[in-house]
Amino acid sequence: MIIELDMQSEVPIYTQLVNQIIEGIASGRLQLGEPLPSVRSLAADIGVNLHTVNKAYTLLKQDGFIQVHRQKGVVIHPDGMPPVTAEYSDKQRQELKPIVAEAICRGMSKEELLQIVELIHEEITHSGKETS
Repeated sequence: MIIELDMQSEVPIYTQLVNQIIEGIASGRLQLGEPLPSVRSLAADIGVNLHTVNKAYTLLKQDGFIQVHRQKGVVIHPDGMPPVTAEYSDKQRQELKPIVAEAICRGMSKEELLQIVELIHEEITHSGKETS
C-alpha cells in the first residue's frame, strides 16, 4: 500500500490517510478482505505518530471501511460497504454544499462542476485498473 502524505498541507495527516485508503478501496487497488498494515507498522513506514494512524483507522472502522480482528489484524471490510441510505445522501449533500457554493461564487457553471465530478470519478475508478 502506497501512502503519499503532504506534510505541508492544511489537511490533517489522519484525514489524508483516511482519504487515501477510501480512494484505494474505491479504485480497486485495495480489495475487500485485504489486510492493512498494523498501526505501529504503518506509522513507522510513513514516519508519523502511531496515534495519527490509530485515529485514521478508528474513523475508517466507524464508517464501515475496515474491520479489526484479533487474529487477522486490520482488513478492508470483507462485505464491502452497505448500500446508500437517505442518511448517507444527506451527509454527502451537506459536505458538498460549501464546495459547490464556493465554485458558484467563483463563477463556475453547473456543467463545469459536473465535468469535474465526472473526471474525478474516472480517475478513481480507472486508477485501480492500470497495470505497471
